[in-house]
Amino acid sequence: MKIIIVGCGKVGTALTAQLSKEDNNVTVIDTDYNVIRNVSNMYDVMGIAGNGASYSVLQEADIEHADLMIAVTKSDEMNLLCCVIAKQAADCHTIARVRNPIYREERDFIRRKLGLSMIINPEHAAAMEIARLLRFPSAIEIDSFSRGRVEMLRFKVPQNSRIAGYALKDLSRAIQSDILVCAAERNDEVYIPDGNFVIRQGDSLSIIAAPSNAVDFFRRIGVRMNQVHSTMIVGGGDITYYLAKSLESTGVDVKIIEKNRSRAETLSELLPRATVIYGDGSDRELLREECIQDMDSFVACTDMDEENIILSLYAKNMVSTKVVTKINHLEFNDVIHTLNLDSLIYPKHITAEYILQYVRAMKNSIGSNVETLYKLMDDRVEALEFQIHQNCRLVGIRLQDMKTRPNLLVAAISRQGKVIIPGGQDSFEVGDSVIVVTTVTGLQDIHEILSE
Repeated sequence: MKIIIVGCGKVGTALTAQLSKEDNNVTVIDTDYNVIRNVSNMYDVMGIAGNGASYSVLQEADIEHADLMIAVTKSDEMNLLCCVIAKQAADCHTIARVRNPIYREERDFIRRKLGLSMIINPEHAAAMEIARLLRFPSAIEIDSFSRGRVEMLRFKVPQNSRIAGYALKDLSRAIQSDILVCAAERNDEVYIPDGNFVIRQGDSLSIIAAPSNAVDFFRRIGVRMNQVHSTMIVGGGDITYYLAKSLESTGVDVKIIEKNRSRAETLSELLPRATVIYGDGSDRELLREECIQDMDSFVACTDMDEENIILSLYAKNMVSTKVVTKINHLEFNDVIHTLNLDSLIYPKHITAEYILQYVRAMKNSIGSNVETLYKLMDDRVEALEFQIHQNCRLVGIRLQDMKTRPNLLVAAISRQGKVIIPGGQDSFEVGDSVIVVTTVTGLQDIHEILSE
């Protein structure tokens, strides 16, 4: 596919890195010449220094032959204008990043009237991700496949867990739950485990199952399942607003601490059911006065990564169930993960993932059959969902007879609304959604799961 990306900030650069790696023809546009030079050299893509809303600049980028244009500059209005001009210049798909909450309620109208393919709001997307984690506090990370019929959940095996010491081949019989462990992380090493893999306490495991079976599994191994009933959020930005709105609708008691008086007053008006405190959330005495020790959960959501990390490390010893940390910068992932924080949320990464999913769905209509793709465990593992079409050569072949690649696991089959955790006797049927977990990156077609 020919793709034009306007804006080379963190999201634009992340998209460029991934899309160029997936064999797309990518052109990047940014007003900063030095940024363009660095990005184009690093990822071997065409770079143009200029205004992405300029028709002449888009012509230089060969907009007439583009399949998709993605506008992710810092300005909502610029992103919308880029998409409008691109749509007029060529009948291509367009995606705009729009962050201002004013546009949130109007997004469907804007998308429809301007002919956009997709509008993505990073703060809203991040808030929904946090809300999911607070509804399922045992999970570090949750991803959905097959329109929510299949879920992949990552969790850390607690001390003295009843599953520690079990080999995976014995786990289902011992726990009597229909789940599959499809990836594991131990001491910074990632595994696509086979039946002989023995679980240890402290392992980070990804399981795949129908939502109801996942609930049953966690209940059987003694891990808390119920959503939190109260949360404290430090920082009153847009993510906090969207998150509080979502949690209030499910009956969660929300307490927000915001150090800007004007913003605190605004939030108090917008969120009448939440308790909004004007104060410095990094003040330990204030946190204690506001009863952090009685909270089910804590969300560090300020604009400073360092403050969020310190607050989360403190809250881990005070809060009973769940601590979520917002991280803006991606450069120090390896350092942050050594701190043993609970759940990390990267708004820019989430934005890039949403856009990448749309791009892959587009490619599905013109050749590839990847429906959904998630990056797991610091991008070292991919979980892909494939649709099985009429011409698939693998239909009817038992899994035990397929010579699949090393470090690749067929984790689940979704068939007519039913989730199948496959064994060697199972096979693919036309219309199935097949979920594959692997450390082999860049698969585009279901036939590529075979070794040769």
